[in-house]
Amino acid sequence: MVDVRSYAHRVGPLLRISRPAFLALPVTLVALGAAAATVEGVFDPTRTAVALIGLVVLHISVNALNEASDYESGIDERTDATPFSGGSKTLPDGHIDPRTAYRYGYLMAAIGALIGLWFLAVVGPLLIPVLVLGAVSVLAYTDYLTRYSLGELFAGLGLGGLPVLGTAIVQAGTVPTAAVVAAVPAFLLTFNLLLLNEFPDVAPDRFGNRKNLLHRFGRIWGGRLYALASALVPMSILTGILLGVVPITAILALLASVAAVRPVAWTLRSPQAQPPESVLRDNVVFILATNGLLAVGLALPSVGLF
Repeated sequence: MVDVRSYAHRVGPLLRISRPAFLALPVTLVALGAAAATVEGVFDPTRTAVALIGLVVLHISVNALNEASDYESGIDERTDATPFSGGSKTLPDGHIDPRTAYRYGYLMAAIGALIGLWFLAVVGPLLIPVLVLGAVSVLAYTDYLTRYSLGELFAGLGLGGLPVLGTAIVQAGTVPTAAVVAAVPAFLLTFNLLLLNEFPDVAPDRFGNRKNLLHRFGRIWGGRLYALASALVPMSILTGILLGVVPITAILALLASVAAVRPVAWTLRSPQAQPPESVLRDNVVFILATNGLLAVGLALPSVGLF
């Protein structure tokens, strides 16, 4: 018989450091990339599903490697965990050791790499820049990029713009113009996701020798940068509509900007304080809703509804 409790004891910590609540992001990104390809009349459900698996395991890899590194650097011991920041506390609580977390993270990265190589064989060298930058974003993020104020940039690329482009490319075999437009808000949104979530952890990150944009420019200018990136999200979508690159139905995505009101107001008024959970929550809603609604808006004409 299978010892269910023993199995749960081994698997549970791996699930926790995977941060399953965060994995809604790759789902919206793949949906957005696939929807952008439908603007040019192409859609392959099999390739979309494989792309989703690849992006999810890569996101899990980033999460697991980040948890292991934060534990070893002492950051985890100094953060106050929220549903949106501060880590899962799985390693500090002794439920898993860092070696296992690293192995798990690298295993997920290896699975993602195999999927990437399969797509490379199917689609061709057009995917090489996406795969190379994606690999750098995953493997170098925690221990290198975050120490040189590049974490936000590569987060925006690796879990924002690049997955949208990559998913569209594997559908069409080309770079759909609509995917380029869709990748811009996706980049900005994930950039902002990381930036805002860094506010509660400025001191612990500094202790762990990280140097993110808040350390470089300060909380006030960091807040202004967040507000600027938030404003550029609907502006980039409107620009795509006005240029005729994406259909008018993409305007549906602007509804999500309502969720950005509270986070933007906080970053402009109170960046020196710790952000309340309502601000962090609304930021996540803004991100997921914009990606999701933009995907719906791009796909609507292809199903004959507009």
